[in-house]
Amino acid sequence: MKHAGFLLFAALPVVVTGVVYVLSPADSSGGSESRTPTSAAQKARQSAKIRAEHESAEDEEVIADLPAGLAAPAKKELALELVASAENSTLNWRSAYGYIEDIDDGQGYTAGTVGFCTGTHDLLALVERYTEDHPDNGLADYLPALREVDGTDSHEGLDPGFTDAWKAEAELPAFRKAQDEERDRVYFDPAVRLAKLDGLGTLGQFVYYDAMVQHGPGTGPNSFYGLRERAMDEADLPSQGGSEKDYLDVFLDIRVEAMRTVRPDLDTSRVDTAQRQFLYDGNLALKTPLTWKVYGETYKVP
Repeated sequence: MKHAGFLLFAALPVVVTGVVYVLSPADSSGGSESRTPTSAAQKARQSAKIRAEHESAEDEEVIADLPAGLAAPAKKELALELVASAENSTLNWRSAYGYIEDIDDGQGYTAGTVGFCTGTHDLLALVERYTEDHPDNGLADYLPALREVDGTDSHEGLDPGFTDAWKAEAELPAFRKAQDEERDRVYFDPAVRLAKLDGLGTLGQFVYYDAMVQHGPGTGPNSFYGLRERAMDEADLPSQGGSEKDYLDVFLDIRVEAMRTVRPDLDTSRVDTAQRQFLYDGNLALKTPLTWKVYGETYKVP
C-alpha cells in the first residue's frame, strides 16, 4: 500500500492494480511542508491524524455508544471486497496475499492484499513488524535492501530472489495475518474511528477507508487528511450539525479532483459508479444487496 502522498491507478481493468503513493510515510506532511513553518491547516490535519491513530478515553467513550458500522464483521468483509474490486479486479481479496509485481508506477514492487510498496515505506514497515515476531522468516534477509530502496523505485538488493521469497512467505498463515494486522493498524481502524467521530455512518466510514487506502494516511493536501480538511472547508461535518449526504458529496468531489491532478484521464469509477452511486441511492448504511461498476466491470454482493 503506501503512505503520505498519492497513489496511481490503472485506468483499465487489470488482475491486480495495487495501491501506491508518491511520498514515503516518513514524510507524512507531504514533501516540503516539513521544511517550512507549520500552517494552521497543517496542524489541524496532524491533530486529526493523531486522533484517528491513537485512542483516547474521551473518544472511545463516544465510539462505544455508536453502532459497530463498518467494524461489524459482515460490513468489514464487504469493505474489503469493495476495495479489492478497485485494486485487484476481484471480490476475492484473500487471493492477493502472494501478489507481487513492479507495475512501473515509480514505487518499486507492489505486493499483497492492499498493495504494500517497496518504495513507499509500508512494505518495509510490514516486514519489520513481521520479523520482530518471526525472526527467521524468508523475508528477513532482505530488510537491509528494503531500507536502502525505501522511497525509490529501485530493485537493488531485491532481485532476483525477493519476489519468490514474498510468494513463499504468503503461503504461511502467520504472514497473511501480519498483512491483515498492518492493513487494519495503518488504514482500516484509523479511518473507521475518525469517521465515527465525524458523525458518519457505515457508508461514510467506507468512503474514509477507501480514500485512506488510495491516497495514503498522510497530511499533505492530496493525502487523506488533506482531503478531509478541504472537504470541511466546504461542508460541515455531521458531528457539527451538517448533512451527512452533503458532506460526503463534497468529500468525493474533492477526492476525484485530487485523483485527476495526478493524471487528467485517470479512471475515477471507484468513486463515480460505486461510492457516489451508493450515496445518491441514499444507502448511508451500506446495506446489501449492492451492485457497482469499477473500470467497466460489474460487481454484485447479494
